[in-house]
Amino acid sequence: MQKKRILLAVTGASGPQYAVALARALGGMPGVELHVILSEAAKQVIALESDHTPDDIIRHATACYDEKNIAAPPASGSWRHAGMIVCPCSMASLGAIAHGLGTNLIHRAADVTLKEGRKLVLVTRETPLNLVHIKNMLAAKEAGADIVPASPGFYHRPKTIEDMVNHLAGRILDQMGIDNDLFARWGE
Repeated sequence: MQKKRILLAVTGASGPQYAVALARALGGMPGVELHVILSEAAKQVIALESDHTPDDIIRHATACYDEKNIAAPPASGSWRHAGMIVCPCSMASLGAIAHGLGTNLIHRAADVTLKEGRKLVLVTRETPLNLVHIKNMLAAKEAGADIVPASPGFYHRPKTIEDMVNHLAGRILDQMGIDNDLFARWGE
């Protein structure tokens, strides 16, 4: 029986905990072969936002590719896979993917995934969204990607569900111009 090959790309957006959970789940499934592309920015965000390391993702993979290696197997449409997940997906990567910019292996592999008609899931992580983000999401969706936004953020290292709820509530209040201390702000 041939294993189902899944490509997981991790960018530098907030929320690498999602990628760790995906890698753990996919890597432990019989019949699944996990391949990973981990960006340099993702490695930095993993260290800043969590107690995880890149190895917490890589250890579950059959192969891990450098984002600068555009000659790696996922850069070609002839390298067959069942689908690609970009999680978390930064807004910069969303823009590059939405507009077919193959500036690194993540962007190129996503472009190839779309051109081959394979499943592409972009787990975007940003709030609030500006019009450019929304237009890029629309362009990616029109190109064939599925957009699965991930919120709330994790840069404040929530310990409870209440922390996560308070973070989002605080961000909503910020947008309303209402000062609050519902969550720890970056750098304060």
